[in-house]
Amino acid sequence: ILSFARPDVRLIYAGKQGGDHTLVQDEINRILVEEASLGSVVTRLKGGDPLIFGRGGEEALVLKEAGLPFEIVPGVSSAIAVPAYAGISLTQRGYASTLAFVTGHEDPSKDQSAINWQALAGMGTLVFLMGVKNLPSIADNLIRHGKPAHTPAALIRWGTTPRQRTLTAPLGDLARQAETARFSPPAILVVGEVVALRERLNWFETKPLFGKGVVITRPEAQAESFAGLLGELGARVIHFPTIRIVPPASWEGCDAALAGLGNYDWAIFTSANGVRFFFQRLRETGRDIRDLKGVRLAAIGPATASALEGMGLRVDLVPETYLSEGVVQAFSARDIRGARILLPRAQEARDVIPEGLAAQ
Repeated sequence: ILSFARPDVRLIYAGKQGGDHTLVQDEINRILVEEASLGSVVTRLKGGDPLIFGRGGEEALVLKEAGLPFEIVPGVSSAIAVPAYAGISLTQRGYASTLAFVTGHEDPSKDQSAINWQALAGMGTLVFLMGVKNLPSIADNLIRHGKPAHTPAALIRWGTTPRQRTLTAPLGDLARQAETARFSPPAILVVGEVVALRERLNWFETKPLFGKGVVITRPEAQAESFAGLLGELGARVIHFPTIRIVPPASWEGCDAALAGLGNYDWAIFTSANGVRFFFQRLRETGRDIRDLKGVRLAAIGPATASALEGMGLRVDLVPETYLSEGVVQAFSARDIRGARILLPRAQEARDVIPEGLAAQ
């Protein structure tokens, strides 16, 4: 997206593609120094907070040693955000007053761990990032150093997204249940009595549409507000536009109608798209809404009526049923014999309105 909007912006993907992570980080450091030294403004995008297990501090030190200026923009760490979306308060009076964040990436085969398991076992709440792979080792170390096996624990996968999934179990049984459930990364592990609060604080996964995927077939540019409403209800929104709105191959017919706008008694709009294109063309041909003086306006429904009202126009007729049949029914109560009616609409449309009004 950036490449299309800003040709002067180059995107570099620095994700791990297998192999030695140290070599990947060395390459990232080289690019940071090299590009910044050329006078480029370099943005290093990271998930969560750059200084929480994100190597942001290491990269900043590399720039400092090279004599290059830098700024750090804090983010919300997944260690905090994900438990909150799972209904887990990491600290809570009466439950936990101490909290520790731990990397779950440490190699369990190491001769000596850099983690003080004895100290961790005595903490109120523990949050392990990237700990699914080493879950059996983490649980075993905590229990061996004094953390009760019945301590509530939770694994949260794809946290804060509609794909979020939470597994809770006693610490001593969590690894087995995770294997049975085929629980895979990315996930965060929370250990502590605060996990029990999830039964009462689980607000995200209880939304009415949580866990459901909803496909929106409208043009993507027009689906934003609807997608937002679905997202607020917890749905995973899938954009799959089946309609493409484009100008007609020729404006000849439309332009002829615009030239004689004053001869029409009614103009009927059947979509917000029709309103948008009609008034866009009206302006392009050197006209404006003053040319509609004396023309009464009808809209197929409230959304189309709202689009007209946004132009500063008053709508004279909106049917009770927001369908073509409803428009015909609404006009049946009026005497339209001899009336000239303009129907600006899509090329591919039903003939219910023109045939129904012609019959009247």
